[in-house]
Amino acid sequence: MDSLEINEPNETPMKHSGIGIASFAMSLGVLIVTFILVVVAGVMEASTPGGINEESPAAIMLGLAIIGMVVLNVIAFGLGIGSMFQTDRKKLFGVLGMTFSGLTIVSIISLIMFGMSING
Repeated sequence: MDSLEINEPNETPMKHSGIGIASFAMSLGVLIVTFILVVVAGVMEASTPGGINEESPAAIMLGLAIIGMVVLNVIAFGLGIGSMFQTDRKKLFGVLGMTFSGLTIVSIISLIMFGMSING
């Protein structure tokens, strides 16, 4: 035993999941864009006498944009779930992405149901 070697475990710090970061970034972006779209819809409804004409191109585009944001939100939620299955990565951003996506989806559904109860 000429040299004393200390066998230290080769512990490299775990990295954040790329899928989790994508989920978080996507869900945060969708949250911001959805909020802006809802504000635009509210302004259009309030500024138009008698409410928005549901067959106008602007209303159709606004509705399609909101539907697109819901689809992107579901994808972000799925990415968050995928990041949970990565064993060698941190899960913080995946959890945050799923949380923001879930809250945004629940908020959109609640807002739609609230609007339907007022109008119906």
